[in-house]
Amino acid sequence: MPYLIPSRTPLTPDQVERGFDYLLPLQMGGGAAVAGRAEAAPELAFILLRLAEDIIWPVTAVDGEATDPCADSFALDEVGCTLLSALRDWARDSPTTAVLGIARSIIRFVENVIPDPDDHGDTCAALEAMRDKHLALAHAVHSTPGAHL
Repeated sequence: MPYLIPSRTPLTPDQVERGFDYLLPLQMGGGAAVAGRAEAAPELAFILLRLAEDIIWPVTAVDGEATDPCADSFALDEVGCTLLSALRDWARDSPTTAVLGIARSIIRFVENVIPDPDDHGDTCAALEAMRDKHLALAHAVHSTPGAHL
């Protein structure tokens, strides 16, 4: 349901780096690797929520130009909407405690749904590829004249 993802200003390169600087150590070393970071930066919940939207939505949304949408397509769309809605509510109601949960949700989604670029089952490689893609987009959007700052 496209109405659940409002149009918004793209993340800045700094925000993308901050989000992935939290996700990658968490994925590689668990909660101890990121202990104390969420309390120091409650706006991290916003950044991770935006990354979650950018990662989950394209995979789960029904493509309006899909040649053959089926019941499974619409079920997956609803699962994506439900997950993102729950993450938004959590980030809104308790941004400090939401950081770790949103990050773990992104990692679990990537582990279980998105294949890594080298096809070795390496979630870290998939996250690094996503970081590079998101950074390139952020740099492109925020370096153009009249860009959102």
